[in-house]
Amino acid sequence: MNRHRRLWLDRAARLGTAALLSGTAGTAWPATAAPGTGDGTCTGLLSHALRPLAGSDTQPLCERFADQVLLFVNTASKCGFTPQFDGLDTLHDRYRARGFSVLGFPSDDFRQELASEEEVAAFCELNYGVDFPMFQKIAVRGADAHPLYHALARAAGGAPDWNFNKYLVARDGRVIARYGSTEQPLGARLVADIEALL
Repeated sequence: MNRHRRLWLDRAARLGTAALLSGTAGTAWPATAAPGTGDGTCTGLLSHALRPLAGSDTQPLCERFADQVLLFVNTASKCGFTPQFDGLDTLHDRYRARGFSVLGFPSDDFRQELASEEEVAAFCELNYGVDFPMFQKIAVRGADAHPLYHALARAAGGAPDWNFNKYLVARDGRVIARYGSTEQPLGARLVADIEALL
């Protein structure tokens, strides 16, 4: 049995399989995200308020992720790069105790995302046992892009050109680098860049 299936079965036992499949397990902020240690001032990228995936209440990112190194990723469930969920989850688990989080943002900008947030939440749980914070489904490019992604694109010199683009952000909110879809989450360059900021 693979690690993700075992994690999902363990979580299903705790929460109830029906809750996981209906997406209700994703309505609260993920317990796996380390709380921020900032002074509560919301500025820059972290001032944007979003809902957790399939959740109802928005919250400024700074309330949960202040003073952390962050990797913003636009995700999709039906993409050739979808297996990157596995590497992203490994990155999150490896470095979260040191103040790092992967933040996932489902998007259908490239017509490869499931229709509802509940379906996305169930897909991520069942297939990849995703343990990092996932947020509401948003647009990440063009005129309809969420303001967070407008800000990321301005700071990094470009919007996502496909699913699983990655933006690395330092503890002080500076966008350090943008990585394309082909950049593997556990690739030497990305791992080295993250470790340099921790």
